[in-house]
Amino acid sequence: MFDLPPVLATENVVFVSGAFRRTLKVSSLENFVETGVPKGLLGDLLRFTNQNPADVRGLLKTQVPLPVTLTSRLLGTRIGEAILERATAIVHPLRAPQAGVNALRAALVLGVAENDGVLTPISFLKAYPAEEMAINIPQLLVIVEKAASISDLVQFFSDAPLDGLR
Repeated sequence: MFDLPPVLATENVVFVSGAFRRTLKVSSLENFVETGVPKGLLGDLLRFTNQNPADVRGLLKTQVPLPVTLTSRLLGTRIGEAILERATAIVHPLRAPQAGVNALRAALVLGVAENDGVLTPISFLKAYPAEEMAINIPQLLVIVEKAASISDLVQFFSDAPLDGLR
């Protein structure tokens, strides 16, 4: 048959903030999802950040059903490209940030395809084609803050007594 090299997949998630770097093994995330027991650096990070392990485990177990063909087509559109380009400010291959768009596209499509039409954080990481995936902490915090403010704005308008204005 063919003698093909093994496909590269993320083994480490590297949290980066300036010169600060902390590496978390994908295998420790998988183990945490399976057992519910955070070990090593993951346990330390959860304690340090006061995160509820059950909440984080639930997030890691999130399943998003996506049709493979539609996902692939959407990511090839101008809107899909723009979303991928913006996302690479947060997530990209540690040693090749310029390959971020292609890596994200591959991880999303393969993560869905290899997991029977369902994307999970673990299937995404296992499909990400770089040994080390960098997560830019300052950029991530900016997005989280923006998402929180959008959520607050939506909540404000849904709670507002607008019925009297009709």
